[in-house]
Amino acid sequence: METLELERIASQVRRDILRMVAAVNSGHPGGSLGCTDFATVLYFEVMKHNPASFSMDGIGEDIFYLSNGHISPMWYSVLARAGYFPTAELGTFRKLGTRLQGHPSTDKKLPGIRMASGSLGQGLSVALGTAASKKLNGDDRIVYTLHGDGELQEGQIWEAAMYAAANKVDNVIATIDYNGRQIDGDVDQVLSLGNLRGKWEAFGWIVLEMDGHRIDEIKATMAEAKALSGNGKPVVIIMKTEMGQGVDFMIGSHKWHGVAPNPEQLANALSQLPETLGDY
Repeated sequence: METLELERIASQVRRDILRMVAAVNSGHPGGSLGCTDFATVLYFEVMKHNPASFSMDGIGEDIFYLSNGHISPMWYSVLARAGYFPTAELGTFRKLGTRLQGHPSTDKKLPGIRMASGSLGQGLSVALGTAASKKLNGDDRIVYTLHGDGELQEGQIWEAAMYAAANKVDNVIATIDYNGRQIDGDVDQVLSLGNLRGKWEAFGWIVLEMDGHRIDEIKATMAEAKALSGNGKPVVIIMKTEMGQGVDFMIGSHKWHGVAPNPEQLANALSQLPETLGDY
Protein backbone atom coordinates (compact mmCIF):
# COMPACT_ATOMS: atom_id res chain seq x y z
CA MET A 1 0.00 0.00 0.00
CA GLU A 2 1.25 3.48 -0.81
CA THR A 3 2.65 5.55 2.06
CA LEU A 4 0.12 8.32 1.52
CA GLU A 5 -2.78 5.92 1.90
CA LEU A 6 -1.29 4.45 5.09
CA GLU A 7 -0.95 7.98 6.45
CA ARG A 8 -4.61 8.61 5.60
CA ILE A 9 -5.66 5.49 7.50
CA ALA A 10 -3.50 6.47 10.47
CA SER A 11 -5.11 9.90 10.64
CA GLN A 12 -8.57 8.34 10.78
CA VAL A 13 -7.47 5.85 13.43
CA ARG A 14 -6.24 8.74 15.59
CA ARG A 15 -9.62 10.45 15.20
CA ASP A 16 -11.34 7.22 16.22
CA ILE A 17 -9.15 6.88 19.31
CA LEU A 18 -9.89 10.39 20.53
CA ARG A 19 -13.64 10.16 19.92
CA MET A 20 -13.87 6.75 21.60
CA VAL A 21 -12.18 7.78 24.85
CA ALA A 22 -13.86 11.18 24.94
CA ALA A 23 -17.34 9.67 24.53
CA VAL A 24 -17.01 7.72 27.79
CA ASN A 25 -14.45 9.96 29.52
CA SER A 26 -12.31 6.87 29.99
CA GLY A 27 -9.43 5.11 28.25
CA HIS A 28 -5.81 5.49 27.27
CA PRO A 29 -5.24 7.92 24.39
CA GLY A 30 -1.51 8.68 24.84
CA GLY A 31 0.05 5.34 23.95
CA SER A 32 -2.74 4.59 21.48
CA LEU A 33 -1.89 7.69 19.44
CA GLY A 34 1.81 6.87 19.68
CA CYS A 35 1.43 3.35 18.27
CA THR A 36 -1.05 4.17 15.50
CA ASP A 37 1.44 4.38 12.65
CA PHE A 38 3.01 1.03 13.57
CA ALA A 39 -0.30 -0.81 13.82
CA THR A 40 -1.54 0.72 10.58
CA VAL A 41 1.51 -0.51 8.69
CA LEU A 42 1.32 -3.90 10.40
CA TYR A 43 -2.30 -4.60 9.48
CA PHE A 44 -2.49 -2.91 6.10
CA GLU A 45 0.97 -3.71 4.74
CA VAL A 46 2.90 -6.36 6.65
CA MET A 47 0.74 -9.16 8.02
CA LYS A 48 -0.91 -11.93 6.09
CA HIS A 49 -4.40 -12.13 7.61
CA ASN A 50 -8.00 -12.51 6.55
CA PRO A 51 -10.56 -10.49 8.54
CA ALA A 52 -13.45 -12.21 6.77
CA SER A 53 -12.49 -15.66 8.08
CA PHE A 54 -11.07 -14.93 11.52
CA SER A 55 -10.38 -17.99 13.67
CA MET A 56 -8.77 -18.34 17.07
CA ASP A 57 -6.11 -20.77 15.84
CA GLY A 58 -4.95 -18.53 12.98
CA ILE A 59 -3.58 -21.41 10.92
CA GLY A 60 -1.80 -20.16 7.82
CA GLU A 61 -1.97 -16.55 8.99
CA ASP A 62 0.29 -14.13 10.81
CA ILE A 63 -0.86 -13.44 14.36
CA PHE A 64 -0.59 -10.28 16.45
CA TYR A 65 -0.76 -9.96 20.23
CA LEU A 66 -1.17 -6.58 21.94
CA SER A 67 0.61 -7.17 25.23
CA ASN A 68 0.15 -3.59 26.49
CA GLY A 69 -3.60 -4.03 26.31
CA HIS A 70 -4.50 -0.65 27.77
CA ILE A 71 -3.97 0.93 24.33
CA SER A 72 -6.99 -1.01 23.11
CA PRO A 73 -8.62 2.04 21.41
CA MET A 74 -5.87 1.96 18.80
CA TRP A 75 -6.24 -1.77 18.21
CA TYR A 76 -10.04 -1.67 18.03
CA SER A 77 -9.93 1.12 15.47
CA VAL A 78 -7.33 -0.65 13.30
CA LEU A 79 -9.28 -3.92 13.47
CA ALA A 80 -12.51 -2.19 12.49
CA ARG A 81 -10.90 -0.22 9.68
CA ALA A 82 -9.30 -3.45 8.43
CA GLY A 83 -12.72 -5.13 8.27
CA TYR A 84 -12.86 -7.37 11.34
CA PHE A 85 -16.12 -5.78 12.55
CA PRO A 86 -18.27 -2.76 11.63
CA THR A 87 -16.76 0.65 12.40
CA ALA A 88 -20.08 1.66 14.00
CA GLU A 89 -19.26 -0.69 16.86
CA LEU A 90 -16.41 1.63 17.87
CA GLY A 91 -19.14 3.80 19.38
CA THR A 92 -19.76 1.13 22.05
CA PHE A 93 -16.23 1.35 23.51
CA ARG A 94 -16.21 0.78 27.29
CA LYS A 95 -20.00 0.82 27.49
CA LEU A 96 -22.02 -1.76 29.43
CA GLY A 97 -22.18 -5.08 27.59
CA THR A 98 -19.81 -4.03 24.82
CA ARG A 99 -17.42 -6.35 23.00
CA LEU A 100 -14.93 -3.45 23.08
CA GLN A 101 -13.93 -3.57 26.72
CA GLY A 102 -11.30 -1.28 28.21
CA HIS A 103 -8.73 -4.04 27.91
CA PRO A 104 -9.04 -6.61 25.11
CA SER A 105 -10.97 -9.68 26.18
CA THR A 106 -11.94 -12.96 24.53
CA ASP A 107 -15.13 -13.68 26.47
CA LYS A 108 -17.38 -11.86 23.98
CA LYS A 109 -15.55 -13.28 20.95
CA LEU A 110 -14.61 -10.02 19.25
CA PRO A 111 -12.98 -10.91 15.91
CA GLY A 112 -9.26 -10.15 15.87
CA ILE A 113 -8.70 -10.77 19.60
CA ARG A 114 -6.98 -14.01 20.61
CA MET A 115 -5.96 -13.26 24.20
CA ALA A 116 -7.10 -11.10 27.09
CA SER A 117 -4.36 -8.54 27.74
CA GLY A 118 -3.67 -5.65 30.04
CA SER A 119 -1.94 -7.57 32.82
CA LEU A 120 1.44 -6.39 31.65
CA GLY A 121 4.31 -8.77 30.96
CA GLN A 122 2.34 -11.73 29.67
CA GLY A 123 2.06 -11.16 25.93
CA LEU A 124 5.51 -12.36 24.94
CA SER A 125 5.01 -15.68 26.74
CA VAL A 126 1.71 -16.25 24.92
CA ALA A 127 3.32 -15.32 21.61
CA LEU A 128 6.11 -17.83 22.14
CA GLY A 129 3.58 -20.59 22.79
CA THR A 130 1.77 -19.67 19.59
CA ALA A 131 5.03 -19.56 17.65
CA ALA A 132 6.01 -23.00 18.95
CA SER A 133 2.60 -24.33 17.93
CA LYS A 134 3.04 -22.98 14.41
CA LYS A 135 6.38 -24.73 14.10
CA LEU A 136 4.95 -28.01 15.33
CA ASN A 137 2.15 -27.72 12.76
CA GLY A 138 4.46 -26.84 9.89
CA ASP A 139 2.94 -23.34 9.68
CA ASP A 140 5.55 -20.87 8.41
CA ARG A 141 3.72 -17.68 9.38
CA ILE A 142 5.02 -15.15 11.92
CA VAL A 143 3.79 -14.07 15.37
CA TYR A 144 4.02 -10.33 16.05
CA THR A 145 3.78 -8.62 19.45
CA LEU A 146 3.72 -5.08 20.80
CA HIS A 147 4.91 -4.10 24.28
CA GLY A 148 5.18 -0.89 26.25
CA ASP A 149 8.60 0.20 27.52
CA GLY A 150 7.25 0.38 31.08
CA GLU A 151 6.06 -3.17 30.59
CA LEU A 152 9.68 -4.27 30.32
CA GLN A 153 9.97 -3.64 34.06
CA GLU A 154 8.05 -6.92 34.48
CA GLY A 155 10.27 -9.94 35.11
CA GLN A 156 8.16 -12.30 33.02
CA ILE A 157 9.28 -10.45 29.89
CA TRP A 158 12.88 -11.43 30.52
CA GLU A 159 12.03 -15.02 31.37
CA ALA A 160 10.27 -15.22 28.01
CA ALA A 161 13.20 -13.52 26.29
CA MET A 162 15.58 -16.14 27.69
CA TYR A 163 13.27 -18.97 26.63
CA ALA A 164 12.92 -17.65 23.08
CA ALA A 165 16.65 -17.44 22.46
CA ALA A 166 17.46 -20.74 24.19
CA ASN A 167 14.84 -22.56 22.12
CA LYS A 168 15.56 -20.72 18.85
CA VAL A 169 12.03 -19.40 18.51
CA ASP A 170 12.77 -17.52 15.31
CA ASN A 171 9.23 -16.93 14.06
CA VAL A 172 8.50 -14.15 16.56
CA ILE A 173 8.96 -10.42 15.94
CA ALA A 174 8.45 -8.33 19.08
CA THR A 175 8.20 -4.53 19.01
CA ILE A 176 8.79 -2.21 21.96
CA ASP A 177 6.93 1.10 22.10
CA TYR A 178 9.85 3.12 23.45
CA ASN A 179 8.26 6.49 24.26
CA GLY A 180 9.99 6.91 27.63
CA ARG A 181 6.71 7.47 29.47
CA GLN A 182 4.50 5.41 31.75
CA ILE A 183 1.54 6.15 34.00
CA ASP A 184 3.63 7.54 36.88
CA GLY A 185 6.09 9.59 34.82
CA ASP A 186 9.28 9.10 32.85
CA VAL A 187 10.43 5.49 32.58
CA ASP A 188 13.96 6.51 33.56
CA GLN A 189 12.66 7.98 36.82
CA VAL A 190 10.31 5.11 37.69
CA LEU A 191 12.73 2.27 36.89
CA SER A 192 15.35 2.88 34.23
CA LEU A 193 15.71 0.25 31.51
CA GLY A 194 19.36 1.12 31.05
CA ASN A 195 20.96 -0.02 27.80
CA LEU A 196 17.88 -1.58 26.25
CA ARG A 197 19.53 -2.65 23.01
CA GLY A 198 22.39 -4.21 24.96
CA LYS A 199 19.96 -6.10 27.19
CA TRP A 200 18.10 -7.72 24.30
CA GLU A 201 21.34 -8.56 22.51
CA ALA A 202 22.70 -10.13 25.70
CA PHE A 203 19.53 -12.24 25.88
CA GLY A 204 20.28 -13.59 22.40
CA TRP A 205 17.89 -11.56 20.24
CA ILE A 206 18.48 -9.78 16.95
CA VAL A 207 17.79 -6.09 17.65
CA LEU A 208 16.55 -3.50 15.15
CA GLU A 209 15.55 0.11 15.79
CA MET A 210 13.14 2.42 14.03
CA ASP A 211 11.24 5.70 14.21
CA GLY A 212 7.65 4.71 14.91
CA HIS A 213 6.21 7.76 13.16
CA ARG A 214 7.89 7.47 9.77
CA ILE A 215 5.74 5.19 7.64
CA ASP A 216 8.46 4.39 5.12
CA GLU A 217 10.93 3.55 7.89
CA ILE A 218 8.38 1.30 9.60
CA LYS A 219 7.74 -0.51 6.32
CA ALA A 220 11.46 -0.99 5.66
CA THR A 221 12.28 -2.13 9.20
CA MET A 222 9.40 -4.58 9.34
CA ALA A 223 10.53 -6.02 6.01
CA GLU A 224 14.06 -6.38 7.38
CA ALA A 225 12.75 -8.07 10.52
CA LYS A 226 10.77 -10.53 8.43
CA ALA A 227 13.82 -11.28 6.30
CA LEU A 228 15.85 -12.01 9.45
CA SER A 229 13.25 -14.44 10.78
CA GLY A 230 13.82 -18.17 10.44
CA ASN A 231 17.54 -17.93 11.11
CA GLY A 232 17.63 -19.37 14.63
CA LYS A 233 17.13 -16.16 16.59
CA PRO A 234 14.05 -14.15 17.64
CA VAL A 235 13.83 -10.52 16.50
CA VAL A 236 12.95 -7.45 18.56
CA ILE A 237 12.41 -3.90 17.28
CA ILE A 238 12.98 -0.93 19.56
CA MET A 239 10.50 1.62 18.22
CA LYS A 240 10.97 5.27 19.21
CA THR A 241 7.63 7.04 19.52
CA GLU A 242 6.02 10.01 21.21
CA MET A 243 3.07 9.52 23.53
CA GLY A 244 0.13 11.49 22.14
CA GLN A 245 1.58 11.74 18.63
CA GLY A 246 -0.57 13.80 16.27
CA VAL A 247 -2.04 16.17 18.87
CA ASP A 248 0.17 19.08 19.83
CA PHE A 249 -0.97 19.45 23.44
CA MET A 250 -0.68 15.71 24.14
CA ILE A 251 2.72 14.94 22.60
CA GLY A 252 5.40 13.73 24.98
CA SER A 253 3.44 13.95 28.24
CA HIS A 254 2.71 11.00 30.51
CA LYS A 255 -0.32 12.95 31.76
CA TRP A 256 -2.26 11.67 28.72
CA HIS A 257 -1.48 8.03 29.48
CA GLY A 258 -4.98 7.40 30.82
CA VAL A 259 -6.92 10.68 30.67
CA ALA A 260 -9.64 11.47 28.14
CA PRO A 261 -9.92 14.91 26.50
CA ASN A 262 -12.86 17.11 27.46
CA PRO A 263 -15.16 18.44 24.69
CA GLU A 264 -13.06 21.54 24.03
CA GLN A 265 -9.83 19.54 23.95
CA LEU A 266 -11.44 16.96 21.68
CA ALA A 267 -12.48 19.62 19.18
CA ASN A 268 -8.96 21.06 19.22
CA ALA A 269 -7.40 17.63 18.72
CA LEU A 270 -9.73 16.63 15.89
CA SER A 271 -8.99 19.90 14.09
CA GLN A 272 -5.39 18.71 13.80
CA LEU A 273 -6.29 15.35 12.24
CA PRO A 274 -7.95 15.12 8.81
CA GLU A 275 -11.05 12.93 8.54
CA THR A 276 -10.04 10.62 5.72
CA LEU A 277 -12.24 7.52 5.82
CA GLY A 278 -15.34 8.93 7.50
CA ASP A 279 -15.99 9.02 11.23
CA TYR A 280 -17.96 6.11 12.66
